[in-house]
Amino acid sequence: MSKRDELIAKYAADLSEKCGVSADMDLLTKVTIGCGPAIYNDDASTVSGTDEAELETVKQNFLVKKLGLSDSPALDAGIDAVMEKYGRSNRNKYRAVVYYLLTKHFNKEAVYG
Repeated sequence: MSKRDELIAKYAADLSEKCGVSADMDLLTKVTIGCGPAIYNDDASTVSGTDEAELETVKQNFLVKKLGLSDSPALDAGIDAVMEKYGRSNRNKYRAVVYYLLTKHFNKEAVYG
């Protein structure tokens, strides 16, 4: 099993255990690949749910640039909903899991089609 496959399995387990979500493995794989080499870096592979600058980066670089959404208060609300679902007390919020949940939240699965 490759390192990426191991990480995807870990992300699927996180979705199941921490979010109560049964992962669409095809979409999760595509989102993980879309994260690029960041998934192999301990710092870059996670998202801090309390760091406003990092959440702004998620909004601009992922929601606006990748998913093609318009910047609006709805994006902040979506990020907030995903952080709540993932569990605010959970220290390790994997970037691929956050992006997967945001993709589902905004019904943008077609971006990865």
